[in-house]
Amino acid sequence: MTPHTLRGEREALEVTVTAPVVSFRNPLYTGVQVTLPCPAPTTVGGMLAAAAGGWSEVDPNMVFAMTFHARGQGTDLETYHPLDASGKATTPAPRQREFLADATLRLWLFDDLDLWRARLRRPRWPLRLGRSQDLVGLRLRQVPVLSEPGFQGSALIPDGLEDALGTRLRLPAAVSVDRGRTRWGSFRFDATGRAHAHLPGSWSTPQGQGLVPLGSPHPVTLDVSQPT
Repeated sequence: MTPHTLRGEREALEVTVTAPVVSFRNPLYTGVQVTLPCPAPTTVGGMLAAAAGGWSEVDPNMVFAMTFHARGQGTDLETYHPLDASGKATTPAPRQREFLADATLRLWLFDDLDLWRARLRRPRWPLRLGRSQDLVGLRLRQVPVLSEPGFQGSALIPDGLEDALGTRLRLPAAVSVDRGRTRWGSFRFDATGRAHAHLPGSWSTPQGQGLVPLGSPHPVTLDVSQPT
């Protein structure tokens, strides 16, 4: 995946999302609730689509840059309602669930700022991050972005950028509306938020945080010629 290119200095809508507890199920594991260290682009895109009233209301070319940080993590028990082979409910059972605590997701939207501000101030559907019960808090502000490379910090970035640090992650980059097809992407993320690698070609905030717009997670971007 290559970052979406921006030209010239401009303003962005900075969206700060907070939640006391979140859990992002790793789809590469079955039978256990292992959390990813950050939300996938599809999770963030789904939240934005909920604000807009559905994917049909979202520009297929919509992109965003994002950072994420959680101040703690832990494991609890959650009631699991398994289905049998025919799809019928069976006996509920407890299952360990990993979670992240005191989480902050920060997004930068670069186009249609007034429209997204209105959508996020009065979302069509409740804004959730990860599980359906994890409602979020929200703050919005319009900020300048600079045409200077920034440092990686706690950004989720495409894998392959020069000098990038952190854990390699295989994450869903787009999912069809019926959830039958997924486009996967390779990313880098440092959960400590202390990755000081400079990101050539990135934009940055006045504080130096690098901004690398991720490719659109819109379902229409799925290409049948690519592996799913």
